[in-house]
Amino acid sequence: MGDLQSLQAFINCLDQRSLPRILQVCSGVYFQGSVYEISGSEVCLSTGDLVKIIGLELLSVSCEDVNTGDSFVLPIHYSGNFRLVAEDLPYNTVEELVGLCPVGVDACGSFSFRSTQELMVNNFMLAADEHLTLLSVEVSEDGERLARCQVLGHNMACAELLLPLSLKGEFYECEDERGYFLQEIMSSARLSCRRFCNTNTKSSSGLLMFSPVYEISAIMHLRKNIVKFPSSLEVDVQDVTDQFQDLVFITPQSLPEVASQPTESFPTIAEILEAPEGDQYFSCSWFSGLQNGKNLILHECRQKTMILASTPKGKKGKQYFMISDGYGGRMRRRAREFSSVYELYLASSQSPGLKVSVSRDCEADEDEGMPALGVGEHLEVLGMSLMDRLKPGAAEKVESLICKRTLEVDDDDDDDDDDDSEEISMPLFMAGHFVEKLSDNKKYRLSDLVSGSLPVDVKVVTRDKDLEKDPLMGLPALKLEETFTETTVLTSLPNNPDWCFELPVRWLKMSVCFLSDDLPWSRPPELHVETVTEMTEKFYYEYHKLIGKTEEPPPRPPKRKKSSCDTTKKAKPLPSLGSSVSEQLDKLSLGPKVVKRSVPPPPADEQTPEQPPPLLPRKSISVAESSSMSNMYVKSPRMSQKTGTFTDCIQILVALNTMHLTSYFLSKQRRDSLTRIMTTSLSRTHL
Repeated sequence: MGDLQSLQAFINCLDQRSLPRILQVCSGVYFQGSVYEISGSEVCLSTGDLVKIIGLELLSVSCEDVNTGDSFVLPIHYSGNFRLVAEDLPYNTVEELVGLCPVGVDACGSFSFRSTQELMVNNFMLAADEHLTLLSVEVSEDGERLARCQVLGHNMACAELLLPLSLKGEFYECEDERGYFLQEIMSSARLSCRRFCNTNTKSSSGLLMFSPVYEISAIMHLRKNIVKFPSSLEVDVQDVTDQFQDLVFITPQSLPEVASQPTESFPTIAEILEAPEGDQYFSCSWFSGLQNGKNLILHECRQKTMILASTPKGKKGKQYFMISDGYGGRMRRRAREFSSVYELYLASSQSPGLKVSVSRDCEADEDEGMPALGVGEHLEVLGMSLMDRLKPGAAEKVESLICKRTLEVDDDDDDDDDDDSEEISMPLFMAGHFVEKLSDNKKYRLSDLVSGSLPVDVKVVTRDKDLEKDPLMGLPALKLEETFTETTVLTSLPNNPDWCFELPVRWLKMSVCFLSDDLPWSRPPELHVETVTEMTEKFYYEYHKLIGKTEEPPPRPPKRKKSSCDTTKKAKPLPSLGSSVSEQLDKLSLGPKVVKRSVPPPPADEQTPEQPPPLLPRKSISVAESSSMSNMYVKSPRMSQKTGTFTDCIQILVALNTMHLTSYFLSKQRRDSLTRIMTTSLSRTHL
């Protein structure tokens, strides 16, 4: 059993190569708050608790000024240098002095010492206070340890000599001018306990002592998670590794770690310590059973060939599946549909000799090099070629698909043995509607289909009898896209141990721990495996990101250039908007509309009489006729001031609006005069 000491002191002197170590908490309190506030995981250290340290990670360095007692924290990647301060203490042997030389850094050649007395070594007289630089430590043939040192003479001549480590005298360490980085100091056990001064400051600063602050990764007894806490916690611990060597600590394992276990470890029972968060990738029924504290039966780990499949868009949207190669259903090939020549080209590159039939008429376009296609015509893809496309001024190479076209012939017309097929070329940017021609109606196994070229469209016609409910049965169509290899863990629940499902290691982040409980059977049962796993759309796109698959866009049709007749046409000049508005405003008036009658031309001179025309007599008016009813309608003075009509006012408002919109086209003087006219007109008219 080790001595009682603080956690900080124990960690500073701990050799990480000796991990793991088991500590027992004796006493102490926290000085930085609880571990929960520091690392985010709730941990309670009580007296008597056992902690198994499995890892250390250097977080920072605590610096303490020896003179003032002040402390501060520096990051481990601090770029400043620190100079080692020599200890003003005498050493009796060379071995004690060499023990101060830092180990783990390139300090040899910079560590110097001196002797206060004259030394005689191998008939060589070494003067007092002569500086010796340590080069290396060697072992002679008789096993004696020697220190190879270099001495600098008065005439700058260098000499090397070997000093036995057992040589006695009074030795002192010399000042070291070499600068050390913070990482170098912390990586050496001899340097980390020495005093330094900062070389970056101009004034002489105080002496500094460095203490590393580690993040401790540990396993606690009767706890199932890895806990992390800083080494600066003020607790007293005791090393009890020798007394508790046989103590079993529960170790959490991720799925990749489970998959790396030997075959003899399975089957076994495991408990879920950390369940996967959310259902980002899985839409299956067994995913809801993966909860914290639940037990699982792990049967085996294996490499499986998986098929990525998807359905066309429907009322439920697009569905995605990960199908194991052990799926037992039967499928029929389904004719694929293509909406462009480019899709035909992609399919023919994977399935040579592709045959399709035209499902919709397509008009010809001689300028673009697109032939006419009729419903019922059969096309057999022969290959791709670069075809010349004539355009004004030069010829252009266009990628085209070469096909053999055959017209659909009735059975009554089979007497004619002439071959009426022809070769046509269709540019890849041409749109169309094609349906694949299938020559068989055979039922295939999944393994037979994936051994050929993919993708392929199928329809499940016979369900997998080993599944309680086959999710692929009843789908109108299913597209088998590609195959990939996945590491899986065959798993089942204890209440139904013979119905298994496969956990893909790459797509599930969870941790478990192995238990020593007995398996829930006396004889291994016959296993039924869920070979179909429904996935989400996010999994589909994350999978393609992972494999780095990107589909190239189809080719764009060439841009059409304007013909020569179009370029010669000139645009008609637009009428001046400002002048038209001015003419409309000039025609407006606030008074009653007066229709000017045209004055007849004067008569000719020869037809003008010299005498004036005779006057016609007036009509005689009687007294009864002259007495008329008095006018009962009297105009008010206010009404008499109105000289415009309502229609004229509306026209003025419309003109004002038009003038505001088109004021950009008028000059400033014209705009100001029109504004004054309209304002005056409206003030005279009371609406």
